[in-house]
Amino acid sequence: MHPDPKDRRPLARISRASIEVAFIVFLFYANLLMGEFNRTNGQGKTLAFALRDILTVTNFSIAIIAALIGHGVFHYLRKKL
Repeated sequence: MHPDPKDRRPLARISRASIEVAFIVFLFYANLLMGEFNRTNGQGKTLAFALRDILTVTNFSIAIIAALIGHGVFHYLRKKL
């Protein structure tokens, strides 16, 4: 007996949304990390120091809010186009 393809649809929507949000969060942190190395190009600047500098609760909450807004915009554009 084959499963009904409509039963998998909500799971596909949730996984697509979580992948989009995770990708936007990844891009946010990649941008922060690049900015951290460009802003202060001092001697002895390590990756660990830069990660410690950008991995904060404030940055994470900004990333999640921006990712949810971005997902909403992409979802709206996907429906319109």
